[in-house]
Amino acid sequence: MHPTISPTIAAVTDRIRERSRDTRSAYLERCRRAAEAGPARAHLTCGNLAHVTAASGEDKQTIAQGDAGNIGIVTAYNDMLSAHQPFARFPDLIKEAARREGGTAQVAGGVPAMCDGVTQGQPGMELSLFSRDVIALAAGVALSHNCFDAAIYLGVCDKIVPGLVMAAATFGHIPAVFAPAGPMTSGLPNDEKAKVRQRYAAGEIGRDELLAAEMASYHGPGTCTFYGTANSNQMLMEFMGLHLPGASFVNPDTPLRDALTKAAAKRALAITAKGNEFTPVCDVLDERAFVNGLVGLNATGGSTNLVLHLVAMARAAGIHLDWQDMAEISAVTPLMARVYPNGLADVNHFHAAGGLAYMIGELLEAGLLHEDVRTIAGEGLSHYTQEPKLEGDEIVWGDGPRTSGNDAILRPVSDPFQADGGLKQLSGNLGRAVIKTSAVKPERHVVEAPVRVFHDQEEVKAAFKAGELDRDLVVVVRFQGPKANGMPELHSLTPALGVTQDRGHKVALVTDGRMSGASGKVPAAIHVSPEAADGGPIARLKDGDVVRLDATAGTLEVLVDAAEFAAREPARPDLSANRHGIGRELFAAFREAVGTADTGAAVVV
Repeated sequence: MHPTISPTIAAVTDRIRERSRDTRSAYLERCRRAAEAGPARAHLTCGNLAHVTAASGEDKQTIAQGDAGNIGIVTAYNDMLSAHQPFARFPDLIKEAARREGGTAQVAGGVPAMCDGVTQGQPGMELSLFSRDVIALAAGVALSHNCFDAAIYLGVCDKIVPGLVMAAATFGHIPAVFAPAGPMTSGLPNDEKAKVRQRYAAGEIGRDELLAAEMASYHGPGTCTFYGTANSNQMLMEFMGLHLPGASFVNPDTPLRDALTKAAAKRALAITAKGNEFTPVCDVLDERAFVNGLVGLNATGGSTNLVLHLVAMARAAGIHLDWQDMAEISAVTPLMARVYPNGLADVNHFHAAGGLAYMIGELLEAGLLHEDVRTIAGEGLSHYTQEPKLEGDEIVWGDGPRTSGNDAILRPVSDPFQADGGLKQLSGNLGRAVIKTSAVKPERHVVEAPVRVFHDQEEVKAAFKAGELDRDLVVVVRFQGPKANGMPELHSLTPALGVTQDRGHKVALVTDGRMSGASGKVPAAIHVSPEAADGGPIARLKDGDVVRLDATAGTLEVLVDAAEFAAREPARPDLSANRHGIGRELFAAFREAVGTADTGAAVVV
């Protein structure tokens, strides 16, 4: 028996449920009607079905007869990006495993997978957030053929998993299993890489030394090993019950990884409507699953990008999350992990210390997670306190660790690194924003200083090189929101701001853009909403205004006369340079239609 759920967790869950009552009911009704229509292939004409099976080789008759489950594989494979390169082998592994169970699998379609590590600080980053909605659309096209009894989603990185979850929720009448590829093996430690970046920003070393350090850090197949958005996604899929237990952080191209991929296919077939364990994903993605995901995000010190993505993912399932929900959950969730940028360890070290199985067990015992949820592994989140092991070629799940293997990396609920998860909402006369404090030293949680306003991250870098930022200041980078230019990450500013802070100055960033999930030690009020391009208050700031960012009190204020500030004309810079080049002209409709940051900055939900 698990303890009674925390009163705060219960209250937030009830509030989300009540707020979402109408949209959730309508969503579930649509999913029920689709499920009750029966196996999709039964409704295809002979011509339709001939097209489905024409190239399916040995599986042709099995698919055509429709008696066995058919899995649609939606893949983010490409061989340029380390996190997705291992997926090249996954379809064959899934098909082999499906045949052994009497079923079939087909690659339903591919979705794009772009890497923020490649586009960081480049024009292509302005397509990054929008790629999430493109991924949802592309997955929707793949599954629109309506001939699958379940779907397996192959994706790992920043926007890919959220986009795939949005699509999975839209096709909520069929089961959805997420099969990850795992992290690359450990290379140059992330803190050493960060030091090299700062030395390069300060002009102490050249490009050759910087490149050597970067390539020693990002060196092989798999996810980057720091705890940014990609690895936060993997954590989330376990806390929300969409991975098999223990699947997140097993390295690529290993026997255990391959066995987990085959087990994912076996499980996908077991939970279709053709069997006795039918688990449509609409029943997995309920209010409790999203609250569990938020607890996991805070307990691990995860990426701020998920503040946007979780809102959008939930909306696809008819659920309305608010940043206030996230802040209240953070306030009662202890920070249990120190993984870079919140510590020196990487995800491989975290996994070895006990990882998610240990953490979920601890949080369940503390009453901070909903145990009574449906998952692809079965009823109850306690399945995810288990870890997989190989017996021959088969996966066997056994009890996971009940003690941390390294308390410098992973600690129990009773002795956390800090009492809260460090994810806070800021509000005040500049609007709403979020801040992640888990990697920010307590003495830097409050910054009050004059602002320097920029409309482009390159302007910030130029000012730093010119010595213009060598003082206490709040750097404001505005017109970086979704309507202005697609809301790029501004992670390339981290070295310059870090150097300025290390020189003894009080420094903060305020922006309607995003920061990378790997950003940490500089206090940053991000996702400011309303954004400047929408006429938000941030558009009225001017150089020299004093801004107070107070992560302790949860406020973001400009300290000027209210009437004078309200009377100011908002800035209206020329944004035409953001409209063309590197594909940006193709996304004009997205910039026009996108929602606000606090509603997920989404186009399709």
